[in-house]
Amino acid sequence: MTDSSAPVDRLSSLLERFRVRAHLFHTGPLCGVSHFAAEPGRGFLHVLRSGSMAVTHKPRHGAPTRLVVDEPTLLFYPRPLAHNFHNAPREGSDFVCATLDFEGGVKHPLASALPALVVLPLREVQGLHHTLALLFAETERLRCGQRLLADRLFEILLLQLLRWLLDHPEEAGFPKGLLMGLAHPRLARALVALHERPGDAWTLESMAEQAGMSRSTFAASFKDQVGETPADYLLRWRVSIAHTLLRSGQSIKAVAETLGYASASSFSRAFAQTTGMPPRDWMKVQV
Repeated sequence: MTDSSAPVDRLSSLLERFRVRAHLFHTGPLCGVSHFAAEPGRGFLHVLRSGSMAVTHKPRHGAPTRLVVDEPTLLFYPRPLAHNFHNAPREGSDFVCATLDFEGGVKHPLASALPALVVLPLREVQGLHHTLALLFAETERLRCGQRLLADRLFEILLLQLLRWLLDHPEEAGFPKGLLMGLAHPRLARALVALHERPGDAWTLESMAEQAGMSRSTFAASFKDQVGETPADYLLRWRVSIAHTLLRSGQSIKAVAETLGYASASSFSRAFAQTTGMPPRDWMKVQV
């Protein structure tokens, strides 16, 4: 069995295949009511540097209808969700804000696995101070390359935030799904192997070996933490990659070979099982 005590990188293979791009769009105070609209494939990362405010959301959208933030805090929206910031006109809170464009939109593996809103006071997240110091310095005065550097710093900040969430699943309040699996020390090893080598001839036995677990224990633990069987997860992961490869112009035959299918027809059947239509029909409706 694989050494389950060796460290494993739980994020790189995910974010290399499904990228997230940050774009700085605001720095400074906000006064009155600021509305942030929900746009397809777009999230937000707000950093409240100082001040206090109320945040409101429409009911039944997965986030509190109203919450009060009164200390330096990260507010992370991984999926499109309209929200409003309410700031006192005379005591405008100081922010830096970025939009997050998730490759694949709401189908991005991390975007779909995270809660609708993550609220974390900066004092709780260790290791952010250097990144935040650089980010704040870049946004305080205009210099050459400021926007590009601020965008990259926001992406680093997001990666550090995701790393902290995986190391603190109880505080994050993850539902069943990918992130619960990645937070599990043994299941994470199998998930990372699937992410890195989706075209391997995976079996339940070989996945369990990656996790350093018996077949039965692995299957039960995987279903309990991730919410689906290992085979179903592997199918969805392969089809998610197929979406990206097909959009990039690769042929159905090439995608089938990359993902370990014996033929284009067997890949097409698996694709239709998950997507609801064969690859040729799916490509016709893509814009």
